[in-house]
Amino acid sequence: MPLTKVMLSIGGGSNTYSLSSPDDARHVADYIWDNFLGGNSNSRPFGNAILNGVDFDIEGGELHYAALAYRLHDHYAASRKKFYLSAAPQCPFQDNLLHGALTTDIFDYVWIKFYNNPQCEFTSKDHSGFKSAWNQWTTSINAGKFFVGLPASHDAAKDGFVPPRALINQLLPIVRSPKYGGVMLWDSYHDLQFGYSGKIRGRV
Repeated sequence: MPLTKVMLSIGGGSNTYSLSSPDDARHVADYIWDNFLGGNSNSRPFGNAILNGVDFDIEGGELHYAALAYRLHDHYAASRKKFYLSAAPQCPFQDNLLHGALTTDIFDYVWIKFYNNPQCEFTSKDHSGFKSAWNQWTTSINAGKFFVGLPASHDAAKDGFVPPRALINQLLPIVRSPKYGGVMLWDSYHDLQFGYSGKIRGRV
């Protein structure tokens, strides 16, 4: 049975969050460490449960996420337990809110969202935008593994759905490399409805 990593995802689609300064970022990192990871606090929402790391799903407010990542990494380095950093950027490479954080070279996993961005989605007629974006990410960012993020059904995202057969026969041959980690699906509800993961399991 595969090991499961439970990550704390920060950010999201709302534009109501931001970090005001590097010090603010470090304070947030300390709070996350003490309340969700390997630190100590009287207000841990999950009690003694220790999550495996933090996922950056930053879709609003740039600035200072590199400072947040570095501070978390400092906590990780001082711990005997392995903790992880992951990020879920949109597929346009140059215009990405997570670019600064990801150039720190300390992220274990990068789940690239190849949906709702027509310029870098995989389509049945043209793979050039997808290929270009994938190559930019995997050659310009130093991270552990890169994952292809796709909608789990037509209803999961406005654009970017790739049928399972096209994924297996056309998309995967493009991304296979030592940096390729697998496929990330958005989201679990739609995957249960459509059964996408079951149709590609064993092939990715």
